[in-house]
Amino acid sequence: MSDLILHHYPNSLFSEKIRLIFGAKGLAWRSVLIPAVMPKPDVVALTGGYRKTPFLQVGADIYCDTALIARLLEQRQPQPTLYPRTAPLAVPFAQWADFTFFWCATTWTMQPAGAAALLGGGSPEVMKAFAIDRAAMTGNMTRLTLADATVQLKTHLAAIDAQLAQGGPFLFGAELTIADFSVVHSIWFIRRPGTVSQILEPYTALNRWYERMMEFGNATHDKLSSTEALAIAAAATGHAPTAVEPGLGFEPGQRVSVYATDYASDPVAGTLVGLSVDEVVLERNDERAGTLHVHFPRAGFQVKKEKLQ
Repeated sequence: MSDLILHHYPNSLFSEKIRLIFGAKGLAWRSVLIPAVMPKPDVVALTGGYRKTPFLQVGADIYCDTALIARLLEQRQPQPTLYPRTAPLAVPFAQWADFTFFWCATTWTMQPAGAAALLGGGSPEVMKAFAIDRAAMTGNMTRLTLADATVQLKTHLAAIDAQLAQGGPFLFGAELTIADFSVVHSIWFIRRPGTVSQILEPYTALNRWYERMMEFGNATHDKLSSTEALAIAAAATGHAPTAVEPGLGFEPGQRVSVYATDYASDPVAGTLVGLSVDEVVLERNDERAGTLHVHFPRAGFQVKKEKLQ
């Protein structure tokens, strides 16, 4: 039975990114379905307040953000690699796709027709709850208007289509990379409701690539309840090896907070037990989940020392 537990929900774009990576790498996993909107008491018990979807659990280690999750899955199954040496720009391209392209795609898709289809018919109560939740996540972030998102999305789609038309079969040529998975989940989301997918019709090479990516599937997975996932964390007897590297401005055992720098910036507080140029790890305790190590990537997150009372 796999120890890889993905906490996700069906319509989550970034969850589909990881589900497809599971498929590409042939990694079995276990599935915990979580709410799409707050409150999420079992999620908070494991993450300490991080609310983005998905996150990955391995025993009492919690991995936040798909960039970090993808790195972990690469360690578990190195082939096919997501980070070929022949495509050094794949990682920054993936970062662009996971933010700039993502916001264009979601703004387009969540116009009234798409939102109603994705939210199960769009009753006033469901639509209101979703809108309130996402407003809390984005805070003071400047959101694209639909008009701006439409123009920008078409520009990006045309560029991606041209890139695939002159090379392929993947975005950086013959080799699959993390960039492919960071683009495909937004295309998947646009197609999801069906009501707004016409914007993709002119892009022949992109659509061929999309079908190729979907062939990876989501691999073998078993269902697990959130209560069972909490029990697995509480019963764990250790954590993944980690250490605070010197020269990075922090010391082991310091009380720190970590939060995303783009949106959903809910801080997670804990004791610093791991720090490198790639990752930060906090230890925290929960009465139901026990002693947890919560992992974040350095890119897109900030670490702050907590002030002494």
